[in-house]
Amino acid sequence: MISLGIDSGTQSTKTIALDLDSGKILAAAAHSYGFVEGLPPGHLEQEPQQWVDAVDITVRAVLEKLGKKRDAVKAIGVSGQQHGFVPLDKKNKVIRPAKLWCDTSTAEQCAQFEEEFGGADELIKLAGNAILPGYTAPKILWLKQNEPRNYKALATVLLPHDYLNLHLTGERGMEYGDASGTGLLDVREKKWCEPLIEFIDADLLQALPPLASSRRAFGLLRENLREAWGLSKGEVTVSAGGGDNMMGAIGTGNVQPGVVTVSLGTSGTVYAFADKPVIDPQGEIAAFCDSTDRWLPLACTMNVTVATEQVCRMFGWSHEELEKNVNSAPAGSGGLLFLPYLNGERTPNLPNGSGVLHGMKTETMTPAYLARATMEGVTLGLGYGLSRFRELGIQPTEIRLTGGGSKSAVWRQIAADIFGVPTICLVSAEGAALGAALQAAYASKVALGDPTTFRELAEKFVKLDESTRAKPNSDHKELYAELLTRQGDLTRRLHAADYL
Repeated sequence: MISLGIDSGTQSTKTIALDLDSGKILAAAAHSYGFVEGLPPGHLEQEPQQWVDAVDITVRAVLEKLGKKRDAVKAIGVSGQQHGFVPLDKKNKVIRPAKLWCDTSTAEQCAQFEEEFGGADELIKLAGNAILPGYTAPKILWLKQNEPRNYKALATVLLPHDYLNLHLTGERGMEYGDASGTGLLDVREKKWCEPLIEFIDADLLQALPPLASSRRAFGLLRENLREAWGLSKGEVTVSAGGGDNMMGAIGTGNVQPGVVTVSLGTSGTVYAFADKPVIDPQGEIAAFCDSTDRWLPLACTMNVTVATEQVCRMFGWSHEELEKNVNSAPAGSGGLLFLPYLNGERTPNLPNGSGVLHGMKTETMTPAYLARATMEGVTLGLGYGLSRFRELGIQPTEIRLTGGGSKSAVWRQIAADIFGVPTICLVSAEGAALGAALQAAYASKVALGDPTTFRELAEKFVKLDESTRAKPNSDHKELYAELLTRQGDLTRRLHAADYL
């Protein structure tokens, strides 16, 4: 049997074909797209039809590569960018472009939620999360307040992956994982939080799709698509799908306590598996559900490879030259500390923050020291999120690294030293797409009377690259603990003085 995993992201869609007998990815294809142009600052939108077109293009390309093996395709799963708002009318037609997770035009609506419910602390008590600009809830309120004609036509609220499930099956619905990123789900009970919904509109609840298990088979591939794609007759199961972080958790084997995934991409994420809700009273850790019917506490930082790429541009370096220079400077960068808030920051919450270099001396004012301080600074930021995990009862035993930064051996070692646990990469870099394929395989096997578990699937299909394993250097433990404390203290003092 072959399972297709579709990863519909902000910049592109990728589809992979996973052979469930050999465990090999038999084919892959990607297609890129852009944003709606000409919007005011802070507004980031996309036409959902781009995602549909990209799915069709990449699925056809993968099936072409499979040749006769396409007849073995029996399951499809979709990973989608979280938080996006896809508004549909009564005929399931898109009313306007989707506002995306990175759209920050809803700050005013977030403030209205806080004013109504008594602040972020009370929102967390109510549903488990504060209401942030990236989430779906303030986007819905924004539509009501700014485009009343479009809001009047609203019949269904979907997230990006839900919209693709609708395209694939003709069914509308939402699973717990992605739904938790709307801001409207009571993550403790996995039910819609009616006070938050009624604050937007008393009639909004009927526009929210049915909630159901992330483990279920969502539906069957529509017959016209099966024929158009040249798949053999018979049922093709479409799984519930999920958000990209939820699918990334499955695709990195983050389906049991102790395993933590850290993404070293343009921005950074830290997320873990939990058997029960993990609610952060400070609101720094998002209290999400995962897409296996458990929970996925998550921390997000805005500045990771965006900072190291800036260093490369500054000195005209390749990635190899960056690696060489970072290696040439000592651990701790001689006390040179970088606060990496170039694009503001989400954890800690500094939307208007800026970067700071602190502790410059004659011997540390060199490209190599600056490069290492930058790499250490962004990793310390992720380390702060991991320290909050520990305070909330999550004890990591191994870090699975993903993203462009994980290709760097020196960065993997710095991460192991700062995090205090071994780090390792995966053989496959297709985390979210692989997770979607595995969730689809799970749903299909259950539907066929051949039940499995996500742990069994992870053990079979999620392969670790042992050549990338880095173990913490005990000699650096106190050094990085001191730098982490210093980074936090400096951030708080500068923020209190309105310098951040």
